[in-house]
Amino acid sequence: MVTTTSTFDALAPAQDMTVPGDPPLALRVWGRKPRGASLPLVLHFHGGAFTSGDLDSGESLAQLLAGSGAVVASLAYPLAPAHRFPDAVEAGYAALAWLYKQRSRLAGAGAPLFVAGEEAGGNIAAAVALMVRDRAHPPLAGQILVAPMLDPCNATASLRETMGEATACKWMDGWQQYLRGPMDAEHPYAVPCHAQRLAGLPPTLILTGADDPMRDEAMAYTQRLQEAGIAVQGHVLAPVTGWPDSLGEHPPPECPCAPQVRELVRAFFQAATPPPS
Repeated sequence: MVTTTSTFDALAPAQDMTVPGDPPLALRVWGRKPRGASLPLVLHFHGGAFTSGDLDSGESLAQLLAGSGAVVASLAYPLAPAHRFPDAVEAGYAALAWLYKQRSRLAGAGAPLFVAGEEAGGNIAAAVALMVRDRAHPPLAGQILVAPMLDPCNATASLRETMGEATACKWMDGWQQYLRGPMDAEHPYAVPCHAQRLAGLPPTLILTGADDPMRDEAMAYTQRLQEAGIAVQGHVLAPVTGWPDSLGEHPPPECPCAPQVRELVRAFFQAATPPPS
């Protein structure tokens, strides 16, 4: 039986684990499976404009997801510019495949698998979802994208509201260090929002804030998924979230929108993983 109720200690001390490989990848697991039941198992990617961030800076969203009734495994993926596209996406897929084999131990028998991420981590989560669709494994129950960094053009109105008259920003710099060249911007795993084919993706939850610089690209991706026939929900939280910067603070502050986020995520888990008939 899959459950998303709070029958476990979501904020119990995290477990640090390692995904075997060359090189091995560090994971931090939040939450514990309840006895006699299963929980959603989420692979989470932190933010940091592709060039920074770690398991500590990803704690805010990881705890929000765990508090919504999931076991959450945050991944320390390889960062640019030392590791440009597609290194982080390939590492994410490898970690997801490994988690699928470990799902019974970590989250219970039959635990459904999700990907999630904030800012640049939202981009990587979306890319891994596309890769899972194309490789037809492992089965993915859904994706959760929070203030996702999806568009390297950096020309949306919401981003201009943040930048003002500035001609450069950390997100623009992050894209330049992540992509190897102009051709990468045409690859769907590098820039999921420009993917020509979105059919076949799993149910999707996209969360952004009224004050989020990535708001417009998040909602544009929501619309494209809707047009592709994907079961997608897009929500703009108001009035002030501080996203994506507040999601990377450590120790994480309690976001004013935390109760709403947990409610939306919990409902998404339940809709994406209906109880067995």
